[in-house]
Amino acid sequence: MNDVRAVFEKLGRARFISHLDLLRCMQRAFKRAGLPLWYSQGFNPRAYLMFPLPLSLGIGSICEIMDFTLVDDISCDEIKDRLNKTLPDGIKILSVDAPVKKHTEIAAAVYEIKFFDRNSNIILLFNEFMEQEKIEIQKVNKKKIPVQIDIKPQIEVLEMVSKDGQAVIKLKLPAGTQENLNVNSMLEAFQNFIKSEIDDIFICRTDILCLDGKKFF
Repeated sequence: MNDVRAVFEKLGRARFISHLDLLRCMQRAFKRAGLPLWYSQGFNPRAYLMFPLPLSLGIGSICEIMDFTLVDDISCDEIKDRLNKTLPDGIKILSVDAPVKKHTEIAAAVYEIKFFDRNSNIILLFNEFMEQEKIEIQKVNKKKIPVQIDIKPQIEVLEMVSKDGQAVIKLKLPAGTQENLNVNSMLEAFQNFIKSEIDDIFICRTDILCLDGKKFF
């Protein structure tokens, strides 16, 4: 058997494919490509497809991870080419290789957020947002009890620029099994702070990092 890790992008209308539908889409793609996926044993065999850090609906990405196992030894280039011929618009395999790092090594994700509202100074407002002593959101703890969490220490601003009538903010947020901050939760806190709902936003995950800051893949 051959363990494989694919990196793929999910953009355009594909951003609105749910995680469950993405799983079905990939299963169909493997079948059409004639790639022999390994199936679990037992009464109800299932194809082994693993997606660390599944995206929230509407968020794009250029660094999605899919791990799988093939029962035959097929070259990485051939796997990539055969899958790309069967995948829908917006989903494209960027690279295929043998997995090196474990999912538990994932520690952070980088997001690029584009605001298309030309009438408000988003960067100035976001600076004021980050200057607060605390940025609290409500989360449910392991005991299913709602608690207030200060997320300010979890937000690392990498870049803030205005270009082509857009405000672009790049953030590094914790992600993985140890600590996780959903980018939508952070944006909701920002909108609550400015007391305004921002409709024209594009969010794209651009990197997945390990604890040492190096790329996961």
